[in-house]
Amino acid sequence: MILEIGQSESMGKAFSKELKRCNRCLLPETHETLVLDKEGICNVCRAQEVKAEIDWEKRHEELDKLIEEYQGKYKYDCIIPFSGGKDSTWTLYYLMKKYPKLKPLVVRFNHGFLRPNLRANCDRVFRKLGVDVHDFTPNWKVVQRLMLQAFLEKGDFCWHCHTGIFAYPMQVALKEEVPLIFWGEPSAEYTAYYSYDQPEQVDEERFNRFVNLGISAEDMLIRLDGFIDERDVEPFRYPELEKLRGLGYRSVCLGSYIPWDVKMQVGKIKQDLGWEGDIVENVPSEFNYEKIECWMQGVRDFIKYIKRGYTRPTHLAAIDLRNNRISQQNAEKMIKEYEGRRPKSLDLFLEYVGISEEEFYSIATSHQVSPWKFDVKELREGEKTPDYEQWLKGDGLSEAEAENQIGQWAKTCSTCESSESCAS
Repeated sequence: MILEIGQSESMGKAFSKELKRCNRCLLPETHETLVLDKEGICNVCRAQEVKAEIDWEKRHEELDKLIEEYQGKYKYDCIIPFSGGKDSTWTLYYLMKKYPKLKPLVVRFNHGFLRPNLRANCDRVFRKLGVDVHDFTPNWKVVQRLMLQAFLEKGDFCWHCHTGIFAYPMQVALKEEVPLIFWGEPSAEYTAYYSYDQPEQVDEERFNRFVNLGISAEDMLIRLDGFIDERDVEPFRYPELEKLRGLGYRSVCLGSYIPWDVKMQVGKIKQDLGWEGDIVENVPSEFNYEKIECWMQGVRDFIKYIKRGYTRPTHLAAIDLRNNRISQQNAEKMIKEYEGRRPKSLDLFLEYVGISEEEFYSIATSHQVSPWKFDVKELREGEKTPDYEQWLKGDGLSEAEAENQIGQWAKTCSTCESSESCAS
């Protein structure tokens, strides 16, 4: 029987809406790509069953052959896109320890919100491992426009981050003529866009399938006509497939070749690299390894709550439930305690994009996924993180600039019922 929201009094407000959830991991029906089978088990959980049956020894032999095929034949043996979070740090650490002669080029796309502890982690990791680093930060004035536009259209202000993180390293691969690119965890760990049945290719198809939210760099250029020019969207444009094929590129996930175990991996990078966790807004402290890269993470999670009725504690509980590391009772208690909180970082976001809190809720709820219904009256206030005062303030869009952009979007919006509802 599928677990219905409201069946357990212990679930409280965080479970007060009538959403169906997976009987095993508690992911709600509003989770992207989620399908519940007749037993009430979701397809993401079923994918983990496939993971348990994989011949990982054979997969690792495939990894050895892949490294051997490319090592020592180019300026760098591979490119490793790097955020400084747990997954990219593990990927860099694992490859360099397993293959001591490997010479990678680390490529970091700085989305503009790197937290102080994250920067310190990166410095320690780079020094301990000894790597060349290519670091790029896009124009903040352009980023502001992209954030507002993506939030209006998709209820997700992170378009510049999604696209930049995946497109820019591919551009570097072309410029440096390095065909092998290693990413970290496969998406099969948390969605059903891809399966563990075969190695996941991190390519243009994947990029267009879910990374760029269905908005290409060319689309964004058209929609922000008059605010940005063609050169401004270059860091977010995926390279031409013909050029990548000419390079002979291979863009793969390390997690397609080795079993992904976050808690074990975090323990290793903490012990061997001095990598340190951090408090993330509205996330239990025992998960201080999760999404520590970005001071806007709290807002991103909060928007997911408004749109889909759940946020990061549910995601983390789901992983631990699948690995038998937490009981459903404790998972429900954690979700109840930490979800449905307004993050303090929302104040910064509103300042960055020049809108009011009322406008924020109006835009976010317009992207709500049925049957979830958000109620602002049920919100509680979240706590500041210890480094909150170090996060950059100011230099946001003015109210007039934001209104101008929203007005232009409302006039050209063809997917909404009326321009008035779009701009409200």
